[in-house]
Amino acid sequence: MEIKLEPIPPQPLSHTYGGKPISRYKIQRYEPHTLPYTTQSICPECLMTEDSVHVIDALIYEEDGKVMMKKTCEKHGEFIDVYWGDVEMWRRAQKYWFKSVGLDNPRTETVNGCPNDCGQCPEHKSHTALALLDVTNRCNLRCPICFAHAAESGTVYEPTPEEVIEMLKNLRSNLPVPAPAIQFAGGEPTVSKYLPQYIRWAKQVGFRHVQIASNAIRLGRSLEYTRELREAGLSTVYMQFDGVTPEPYLAARGTNLLPVKLQAIENCRQVGLDSLVLVPTVVRGVNDDQLGRIIEFAVENHDVIRCVNFQPVSITGRIDYSQRREMRITIPDCIHLIEEQTGGKIPASAWYPVPSMMPVGRAIGLMKGSPQLELSSHFACGMSTFLWVNEDGTYEPITNLINVDKFIEILSDIADLFAEGKRAASARAKAKLAGSVRHIKRKGLIKDLLNAFLSRGDYDSLSKFMERVIMIGMMHFMDPYNFDLERVQHCDINYSVPDGRIIPFCTMNTIHRSRIEKKFAVTIDEWRARHRPDKVEEDSISNPFQGVE
Repeated sequence: MEIKLEPIPPQPLSHTYGGKPISRYKIQRYEPHTLPYTTQSICPECLMTEDSVHVIDALIYEEDGKVMMKKTCEKHGEFIDVYWGDVEMWRRAQKYWFKSVGLDNPRTETVNGCPNDCGQCPEHKSHTALALLDVTNRCNLRCPICFAHAAESGTVYEPTPEEVIEMLKNLRSNLPVPAPAIQFAGGEPTVSKYLPQYIRWAKQVGFRHVQIASNAIRLGRSLEYTRELREAGLSTVYMQFDGVTPEPYLAARGTNLLPVKLQAIENCRQVGLDSLVLVPTVVRGVNDDQLGRIIEFAVENHDVIRCVNFQPVSITGRIDYSQRREMRITIPDCIHLIEEQTGGKIPASAWYPVPSMMPVGRAIGLMKGSPQLELSSHFACGMSTFLWVNEDGTYEPITNLINVDKFIEILSDIADLFAEGKRAASARAKAKLAGSVRHIKRKGLIKDLLNAFLSRGDYDSLSKFMERVIMIGMMHFMDPYNFDLERVQHCDINYSVPDGRIIPFCTMNTIHRSRIEKKFAVTIDEWRARHRPDKVEEDSISNPFQGVE
């Protein structure tokens, strides 16, 4: 289906489009929460036994150095779970919780309240940083911890190419910031014969960054297919990677996938696809002892691996408290394990919450004259740090090289120069950038590289610098037990669906996925009759990968 798409928007937007005041881009922070406080959550039993979204109050409080959540349903009783495993880290993270300019064109109205009105409704406080589009719910694996499964449900959810085009256009129509990055997901996106075409369309319509969330089995089994995706315009492979030994795969995936993962990495290297993100799902007692080794593996392969994004497990399905307590692991727990397993080379103090980077996007946008991506998730959703890889292969956190807090402060000041309409804002911004070099601790090592960024004020000029950098991220997606509607309203990782809605990640996978698939799915037999699947597509239904050739 060869269609040439036009970019959306055809020209970059201005900060004052439609008469909007530039003053709304002034940097602001949220007031920190004081424990205890009350938020809103949902009853997990109402959801899982009755498919009912019952919103209830939840108390967030401190106990034994942890942040806890306690909520009571009048029908199903009390639920207690760990919200964050370290209360002091939680307090520090709140200091970097910046307000975003948000979304100017919500797709739904406020009718039944959060989280029923997702789509996004006017209550939503962030715009989309990373868009997700499920191309199919079919998969060539049968992982017990996954939320997308065609073979087990007996139905196939698979938007048509025409629907995919409209979903891409919808995401690029976001105001004031068209979604800059798209991730094709599933299921397993590589079992769709249309995936290369979807990648080309995404680039044509204006997405700067196109990635796939993949188990990488097909990439590991076919160099030619890997090259086809690279030539279509694929930027990044967001690759499921649970450990550096067979055991985590046997426990979480039911088969040893490590050999095919390693071959996929090598195939990406051979075709020049040098932006891989390793994505370990972290389960206590399964692979939490391998976090440091996974990072060491990434450093050894930093020519193609740009990031490790750890995901503490989201616990779905009915499960008693003792089992949840055994499996549950939170962002601070993982961060402390990484500090321990790396011998202190990555200390807990080197980590910052995702929204701490909001002033970077705000300042760059104002310097360039067009609104740019602002990372504006809830402070509790994720943490990250960056590693600098030295010439001898050793590594250290970016906080050893740069005073991160000072740079956040400087970029905030630069943003306010423009937002407040200060005289000669551009010249004063350049002067601040030039002066910021004094906050580089290792001047002889990275001064020249950073100067390129500081002088031009754009992301592209950081490319040489980033070749020596690995991002280490931590994203904890919610489940029915630790669900917090405040986090939902700040979500900037959003799904596009065929009916025109754009749905926050955690509500999609906790609440709305089953409803959307029920609305748009067809039986496997209907899908076969309409779609005429090729061998790869048919195998995803009837012949999943077993870990052996």
